Amino acid sequence: MSLKKVIDCIKKHKIFLITSHQNLEGDALGSEIAFYNLIKKLGKSAIIVNQDPLPQEYANLLDSRIIKRYQHNMKLKFDCIVMLDCSDKSRCGSVIEQVMSDQPIVNIDHHISNIKFGDVNWVLPTASSVSEMIYRLYKSMHIKIDIATAKALYVGILTDTGSFRYINTTSFTHKVVAELLKFNLDVPEIYRYIYESVSFSDMSLLPKILLTLQKDASGRIITFEIRKELLKGRKVYFDLTENVLNFGRFIRGREVCVLFKELPDKRGQIRVNFRSQGRIDVNRIAQYFGGGGHKTASGCTVSGSLKNVKRKVINKIKEQL
Repeated sequence: MSLKKVIDCIKKHKIFLITSHQNLEGDALGSEIAFYNLIKKLGKSAIIVNQDPLPQEYANLLDSRIIKRYQHNMKLKFDCIVMLDCSDKSRCGSVIEQVMSDQPIVNIDHHISNIKFGDVNWVLPTASSVSEMIYRLYKSMHIKIDIATAKALYVGILTDTGSFRYINTTSFTHKVVAELLKFNLDVPEIYRYIYESVSFSDMSLLPKILLTLQKDASGRIITFEIRKELLKGRKVYFDLTENVLNFGRFIRGREVCVLFKELPDKRGQIRVNFRSQGRIDVNRIAQYFGGGGHKTASGCTVSGSLKNVKRKVINKIKEQL
């Protein structure tokens, strides 16, 4: 069993480097902090290092003091690296440069597109989140969950289930959350930090993006665009992708919502994010273009002009429709 192999690896090693994917979000951060706390409870050493900075909405919500941003001159000492919520090791960015050939990689993930790149792979696509998997790890190792860990796990599960709206929310997910809420977590405060702390400047971008709303002839494919001119010289502090696609979900009869984003720092590269009702497997579509994710939520980066990429992607979606 993969979970047993993870436990055996934890018992065998003493110093852990913990990391997750670029463009950090709640599940990446929540699972990192919970895993870090587990290692510390065992009397071992751990450090969390990510390529990207901590998103503003999580900076005051979670214990950001234990999370470091990767620097190329860093000298990290560890004998095992744990990659959380990464479908392949390239997703963690430059942090992978620190790993030597004799240092084992533990891969803990719930993406159906995971390529099982680790020396130890625990991949559970039926899990709502990696945070839910780390909860299972605590229980299997008989390690007591404290309030800080409960908060981190709750944040991870809350965000990766879309506040318990997505198809990955199961009865087990609710059982886990019911236990975490016994720690008297301030749920309204958590929600405010994550979803209700957007600056006026960032929010002003949304109407401009929503004006790009389009549908195909059937009304089942909904698309949005973000052109690079819109973001030029701006740093956006909230998740444009998720917020824009949420508006697409409101539309009756839609099967798939797609956001096409010109990458301002990569000429001729279009980031494509998919959301599906469930009938269309957008992971398969994303994989066709070199990406991946979940059946109902996936992404990829495609070379070409916005117009051509949009045409290719929509044609591929229509093949499944």
